[in-house]
Amino acid sequence: MPSILAYQSSEVDWCESNFQYSQLVAEFYNTFSNISFLIFGPLMMFLMHPYTQKRSRYIHGTFVLFTIIGLFSMYFHMTLSFLGQLLDEIAILWLLASSYSIWMPRCYFPSFLARNRSHFTYLVIVTTMISTFLSFLKPTVNAYALNSIAIHILYIVYREYRKSSNKELRHLIEVSVVLWACAVTSWISDRFLCGFWQRIHFFYLHSIWHVLISITFPYGLVTMALVDASYEMPGQTLKVRYWPRDTWPMGLPYVEVQGDDKSC
Repeated sequence: MPSILAYQSSEVDWCESNFQYSQLVAEFYNTFSNISFLIFGPLMMFLMHPYTQKRSRYIHGTFVLFTIIGLFSMYFHMTLSFLGQLLDEIAILWLLASSYSIWMPRCYFPSFLARNRSHFTYLVIVTTMISTFLSFLKPTVNAYALNSIAIHILYIVYREYRKSSNKELRHLIEVSVVLWACAVTSWISDRFLCGFWQRIHFFYLHSIWHVLISITFPYGLVTMALVDASYEMPGQTLKVRYWPRDTWPMGLPYVEVQGDDKSC
């Protein structure tokens, strides 16, 4: 049995040809496309700092986890090791858990929690710990399980989209969903249509997934911050800004606190 640290000890392999450019890097483009995580994570932490001070300092943890995902994903695609795969997937799992704990509107909590966020957070932590242990049992299904969580997130986003008359929020939801749809299409195409892409010598769809999902994260985070503010920050107004400039056609969204309460 190969060591979990050994190159190609993971059962998961992507469409990109292995060791094409270096004997040290198994998947060149899939490895270095994660640089976007290392840029956007610290940048979003800086841009969102005033909001974080008002809402919860635990939000810094989501940006740290997002950056760590980039590092672990680089390690996984560089080595295709079993350890790299698990580190990457477990970091994603805990990023989702932390986001649920902070931003999930109370009206979507299970009824037995009586809208108590502390109890909901404990439930999320316990569930995530159990899921972490389960991820060792059948590692080849971990990625599918993680992507399936998007179904619940899309349900919540759909509900909030229908409720809201805020044009800014509706625009962010639309952009987030389009970015996510493009990203997941790239992921699925790389996974299930690899033969076709290899025939036309286009091996870059999983690396495109990395870039698109790293852009989707800031849009999704700002979307949930706006939704959350309408429930948890009455009297505070969040203004969406874009880095580097608001006037540019494309930018990285973040929020400024300018500081009515909504019921679910």
